Amino acid sequence: MDNKFRIIEVKQSVFENNNRDADLLRGQLREDGVFLLNLMSSPGAGKTSTLVRTIGELKDELGIGVMEADIDSDVDARAVSGTGAKVIQLHTGGMCHLDADMVRQGLKALDTDGLDLVVLENVGNLVCPAEFDTGAVKNAMILSVPEGDDKPLKYPLMFSICDVLLINKIDALSVFDFDIALCEERARKLNPDIKVIPVSAKTGEGMSEWTGWLRETVGNYRAECAR
Repeated sequence: MDNKFRIIEVKQSVFENNNRDADLLRGQLREDGVFLLNLMSSPGAGKTSTLVRTIGELKDELGIGVMEADIDSDVDARAVSGTGAKVIQLHTGGMCHLDADMVRQGLKALDTDGLDLVVLENVGNLVCPAEFDTGAVKNAMILSVPEGDDKPLKYPLMFSICDVLLINKIDALSVFDFDIALCEERARKLNPDIKVIPVSAKTGEGMSEWTGWLRETVGNYRAECAR
């Protein structure tokens, strides 16, 4: 007997529409000369503390804005506002990720006039945020030492779509069984071009390499936009 109902592949449709929105957003950002970085990690990996130190090192050179995404609360936005960067808080209403249209709304509310770099601190999660293209120019993720060096095996998509992997909390290496070389090897099997930078947001170790990469990448992007 024939089915008397329609089957709709909603997931595919959602992703297709979002990818289209993301491409349009990237085009608009290029016209405006604004570099959007999508920063992701699991909860507690140190996104906000890393971001605060990053802003501290770059705020005299770049106009920086931040969009803090959380299911609820404004804890992270309050922490970032102390850096002097322009910041807004985005509440996702229970959703564990942001899509391109949400980011577009956030950018409109932030007002990117005069900004060179906007950082989206995505919802803390290694699954959903990796599935949705936000329209960002580059994706970066933070993996902290206490989480373990096996995370590329458990969350391959996240490592596959990121341009940079920051291994944070290296000041705690003596306490945890974390092999940086093994973690990097696992990440590169998924993504040969990923840049791996061990850092400590607490002590500042490795941060100059990270901010140097960001400074150069934003500069090159803005030069291309100006052509």
